[in-house]
Amino acid sequence: MPTTASIPVAPASSVEKLRYGGLIAMTLMSFLLVTAEFLPNGVLTEMAAGLGVSPGQAGQTVTVTALVGLVVAPTVGLVFPRVDRRSLLAWMAVAAAVSNLVVAIAPNLVIVLLARFFLGAAISAFWAMSITVAARIAGPDRLGRAVMFSSAGASLATVAGVPIGVMLSTMLDWRVVFALAGVVTGLLAIAMRVLLPSVPPAPASSFAILADTARRPGITLGLVGHVLVVLGHFLAYTYIRLALERMRIGEEAASVDAGTVVLLLALFGAGGLIGNIVIGMIVDRSFAFFAVLTPLVIAASVLAMLLLSGSVAGIAVVAFVWGFFFASWLIVVNTWIGHRMPDRLEAGGSLVVVGFQGAIAIAAALGGFLVDTVGVELVYVIGAGMLVVGAGLFGASNRARS
Repeated sequence: MPTTASIPVAPASSVEKLRYGGLIAMTLMSFLLVTAEFLPNGVLTEMAAGLGVSPGQAGQTVTVTALVGLVVAPTVGLVFPRVDRRSLLAWMAVAAAVSNLVVAIAPNLVIVLLARFFLGAAISAFWAMSITVAARIAGPDRLGRAVMFSSAGASLATVAGVPIGVMLSTMLDWRVVFALAGVVTGLLAIAMRVLLPSVPPAPASSFAILADTARRPGITLGLVGHVLVVLGHFLAYTYIRLALERMRIGEEAASVDAGTVVLLLALFGAGGLIGNIVIGMIVDRSFAFFAVLTPLVIAASVLAMLLLSGSVAGIAVVAFVWGFFFASWLIVVNTWIGHRMPDRLEAGGSLVVVGFQGAIAIAAALGGFLVDTVGVELVYVIGAGMLVVGAGLFGASNRARS
C-alpha cells in the first residue's frame, strides 16, 4: 500500500475554502494554451501566404507542438527536479508568451516552428503538473473539482478561443492575434506566480519512478484503457467533418453546407463546456463509474453518427452528448490517478499526458491510412470498438487493489 507522506495536499484551513483565484488562473492558462495551439488551424491560409509556404507546410505548426509534448510530458519533472511547481508553471507561461510573440514577427516557417517548440513544451508541462497543483489547492477530496477548472479552460478555447482568434485575424492580422496572445499570456505568468500556492516538487523523479508507477496494480490496465479511449475518440473526431459531409437524407446525399457543419461542431464544444462543469462537480465521488460510462457513451455517440446520418436534428443531439462526455475525460482520468496513487501525482500526470499525446499522434497516422483504404464508416466502427475495450480495461483496473 503506498504511503501518503508526500501527497501535496492543501493545508486544512484551505481545504475549507477553495482558492478560486489560483483555480481561475489555471483556467485562463489552459484557455490561452489551447487557443494558441490550434489557432493556426483557423488562420492557415493567411499564415501560409504571409510565410510564403503551402497550407500543408503551415499546418505543421500544430503538429510540432504535439510531438514536442510527447517528449516533454515524461521528462519535465526530471529536468526540473527541485523547482517549485508554481514557479515552473509561471515560467511555462513565459515560454508560451515568447513563442506567440516570436511567431508574430517570424520572417519564415523555420522560425515559426522553432517558436512553437516552446509552446509545445509549455502545454505538456502544464498538463503534467496541473494535477499536482490542483491537489495542493483543493486537497484529495476535491481533486476532481479543482481539475475541472483547468479542463474548463480547454473546453472554452474550443468553443470560443479559436473562433475569436479567427474573427480578430479578419479584422486585424494573424500576426497581431499572436502578438495579443503573447502579451496576455505574459501577464498571466505574473498572476499565476502571485495567486497559486507554493507546490514543492515530488521527492524523487526518474524514469524508474515512472516505470514503477505504471507497474502498480491496475495502473497499466487503466493507462492502456486511457490510450484506447483517446485513440478511439480521435479516430472518429478527426474525420467528423468528412462523416458529416457524407450524411444522407432519404435516398439522396444531403447537402450539408459549411454553416451547418460549423453549428454542429459548436454544439460539440458547447456540450463539452457544460459536461466539464457538471461532471467535474460530482466526479470525486464517482470517478470509477464515469471511467466506464464515459467511453461507452462516446462509443454509442460515434456509432449514432452513422446510424442517424439521415437526420440533422439527431446528429445535433449526438454531437452535444459526445462533447459533453469527452470534454470531461481528462477530469475523470486525472481524478482516477489522484485516488489510485496520491503519492505519485507528478508521475501519474505525466503518464496521462504521454498517453494522450501518443494517442493523438497514432490517430492522425492510422486514421488517415484507414480513411483512404476502408472508408470513414469503418473507421468510426473501429473507433467505437476501441472505446468499448478502453471502458472494459478501466472497469478491470478499478477492481485491482492498490
